[in-house]
Amino acid sequence: MSAVHLQQIRKAFAGTDVLKGVDIEVADREFMVFVGPSGCGKSTLLRTIAGLERCDSGQVLIGGEDVTELEPSQRGVAMVFQSYALYPHMSVYENIAFGLRMLKLPEAETKHRVHRAAEILQIGQLLERRPRALSGGQRQRVAIGRSIVREPKVFLFDEPLSNLDAALRVQMRLELIKLHKQLNATMIYVTHDQTEAMTMADRIVVLNHGRVEQVGSPLELYRTPQNRFVAGFIGSPKMNFIDVQVVRVDNAGVTIELPGNEPLTLPFAPGTLKPREKLTLGIRPEHFIEAGGGDVDSGLTGDVMVIEHLGGETLLHIRLPNDLLIQVKGSGESTAVDGQRINVGFSIRHVHLFNEDGSAIQRLRPVAQTAMA
Repeated sequence: MSAVHLQQIRKAFAGTDVLKGVDIEVADREFMVFVGPSGCGKSTLLRTIAGLERCDSGQVLIGGEDVTELEPSQRGVAMVFQSYALYPHMSVYENIAFGLRMLKLPEAETKHRVHRAAEILQIGQLLERRPRALSGGQRQRVAIGRSIVREPKVFLFDEPLSNLDAALRVQMRLELIKLHKQLNATMIYVTHDQTEAMTMADRIVVLNHGRVEQVGSPLELYRTPQNRFVAGFIGSPKMNFIDVQVVRVDNAGVTIELPGNEPLTLPFAPGTLKPREKLTLGIRPEHFIEAGGGDVDSGLTGDVMVIEHLGGETLLHIRLPNDLLIQVKGSGESTAVDGQRINVGFSIRHVHLFNEDGSAIQRLRPVAQTAMA
């Protein structure tokens, strides 16, 4: 078993709280990704699991064992860093074998593990080369190989792809997904790139200012964000946020006033909401539909300010009457032009509603589901 359980982890540097009571459970053989903006504490949390940072309070359990006070070498983890940190005077074989030789493993066992790792990573033909003769992607594979040969309980990755170009990052993402399936191991991966998180993770932990905002599968975070921060962080381009005002609340839900003074009733639980209360309406760029493009419940009208033609899709930047700029992701066949006044529609099944404090307002269950409950 190689499950990881973090219990009330707290850490401060020079009086500044970096981790503020973090509780996370990583299941055995799960691929979990820590994601969040720079400075949110994700790398510090990973280093705490590795034992490279000691938490001020809390517990780190790996495979059910409390390893909080153990040295890094005693925790059964292997970490791959952002920098490759390869020994330039050693061959690829020697770099991968170095840690095993420090453990004084028999040479036959060392050779077996190195060649097995090289086969998994498809770098067998590179074993005699020095790091300077390798590409960035090849160097990162060697760094991962050093971790594989140690046969750890848990693999830790600290933004390992950030030094690679865009095309190579995509390739290495696929390689890491395949590696996880091959090794059937527990992996924890840190990144600030939400696209990496969405494509690689079984579950994602969204961190912000040292706190866990939400934990869930990529689609859970995309479809049902618990607050405005998660809604804005997950998704590319980011969700559009529009300030609205409550007109009335009743059994049908919450009626709001859109820019342009048009009322719209949304099937959200009114709770303690009152008329004239300020809310935020969230709509993803891909959930807008250009006029005439499909079934819609309502729409917004504005002026096209910028058009980005991306081939298969077109990204429109539209200024609304209240001077808010929204993004609309349309078809690559879009005929919109600069300065055009345009109407973009949306379906209420795709909208989100947030309180002034940023928390998500719960959607009312469909009548059919209520009847079945």
